[in-house]
Amino acid sequence: MKKDILQALQTVSPIQLEEHMLERPANSKLGDFALPCFPFAKVLRKSPVAIAEEIAGSLTHPSIRKAKAVNGYVNIFLNRGEITDNLLHKILNQSAAYGSSNEGNSGVVTIDLSSPNIAKPFSMGHLRSTVIGNSISLLLEKNGYQPVKINYIGDWGTQFGKLLTAYRKWGIEKDVRQAPIETLLKLYIRFHEEAEVDPSLNDEGRAAFKALEDGDVDALALWEWFKTESLKEFQRIYDLLGVTFDSYNGEAYYNDKMEPVVQELEDKGLLVESEGAMVVELEESIPPCLIKKSDGATLYATRDLAAALDRKRTYDFVKSIYVVGNEQSLHFTQLKQVLGKMGHDWANDIVHVPFGLILQGGKKMSTRKGKIVLLEEVLKDAIELAQKNIKEKNPTLANQSEVAEAVGVGAILFSDLKQHRKHDIEFNLETMLQVEGETGPYVQYANARAHSILRKAQVSKTFAINEVNDYEWEAVKLLEQFPQTVKRAADELDPSLIAKYAVDLSQAFNSFYGNVQVLTDHASLPYRSALIESVTIVLTESMRLLGMKAPQEM
Repeated sequence: MKKDILQALQTVSPIQLEEHMLERPANSKLGDFALPCFPFAKVLRKSPVAIAEEIAGSLTHPSIRKAKAVNGYVNIFLNRGEITDNLLHKILNQSAAYGSSNEGNSGVVTIDLSSPNIAKPFSMGHLRSTVIGNSISLLLEKNGYQPVKINYIGDWGTQFGKLLTAYRKWGIEKDVRQAPIETLLKLYIRFHEEAEVDPSLNDEGRAAFKALEDGDVDALALWEWFKTESLKEFQRIYDLLGVTFDSYNGEAYYNDKMEPVVQELEDKGLLVESEGAMVVELEESIPPCLIKKSDGATLYATRDLAAALDRKRTYDFVKSIYVVGNEQSLHFTQLKQVLGKMGHDWANDIVHVPFGLILQGGKKMSTRKGKIVLLEEVLKDAIELAQKNIKEKNPTLANQSEVAEAVGVGAILFSDLKQHRKHDIEFNLETMLQVEGETGPYVQYANARAHSILRKAQVSKTFAINEVNDYEWEAVKLLEQFPQTVKRAADELDPSLIAKYAVDLSQAFNSFYGNVQVLTDHASLPYRSALIESVTIVLTESMRLLGMKAPQEM
């Protein structure tokens, strides 16, 4: 709609216009769009008032009801009935496909997300990467890209030598099978406690990892078992979050792919010795990238170089996204520069998507009474609290457990995604679950309320519009903006735009519902039910793009 109006303005404007010049007034009484003419006064040597009057007097378009010059602004009022009729038919016909585009042309985008460590708990620290990455993948898919979600599991390193040693000394198979993560974590902690008394344990741990690296059959069998049991535990959490992956290729997958990378760096004359280690020197302001330690061991950067090269060969991506915390910004700057020095122009297609911390009481949410805050426990707490709220407010609801899970998990997802990803977020479960304010349950409840009306009204694709009142028009204007919001969220890799949009649309619907007699005005019921149906389609799709479920009853 905005582009159409801009094109119409351009035909009568004496100066070249740009999209950002056309504003949406905060007060709808001032019009649906406004063009301030003050920037043109100097160039045209006319007053803004005169310029506005000239433009307003000449402006015509089928979607424009009237244009009015007011104090140097061109205030544009749209033809509500025609626009509403066309838009509602479009949404009802396209349904969930409304807002989709083929802009990505099926280009592959790899997304590195979640990446928990084997044999360690899935903590709250992994939530943000998981849900932000998942939402970005859904947004890209809706814009015509082909996302490939990669869970780059932390399944290699010296910690596994320590774990192997601990299990052989103190482990019990039955305990690991019953509670894998909890048992393995206790063993890992015990190893460090015992090593403080007997430092020779560290040598045993290093020797065990060396055996693992060398392909020792027993060590590999234990490592595979720990990995399998850990992934089972993780899968329960991913199932709750509704997150799936296309690849679980973790750190170990790249063991045999690092040496060729080191060789390529050496062949291209990029490796330089520095204090016994091998590095690639970068721009003056960027520290050298460490490729091999003085003992010959490869590092995180070496492995990520191998992973980037392998993903390019495997998927031929148009973009490769890494959803990793703010603290890794330098690492990804180094990664891109090294790949660029190697002659890979696609290094510019690598994008680091950083994010802030989860805080509780203003402090990093990493411990609770000395223990790791487990994501699964937090999700279960949210579901239990949602169940309690349902029993108090709607005890006759048929599918209480299913709805409680959708509301509890959705509250955590929405609380995270409504903030711009670079911001830290404050964790407060009770606030997250409120059905008022900018929360997941507020959006879910607005959608459920809309479905409740639709169950009482017959939705028809045949309807006539006599007039569109102010409450209806606010909802219509937001519905029309959905495709642009989806595109912008995908372009900026920012799910918060969708979350904020969903709140705005929910507020517009609630205002409409609270001020308009929908079911008793039989003449307008077909049109209004079509409007409400369109709201449910867009709210449901907005929630899907955030990874949320949309219960039709709450």
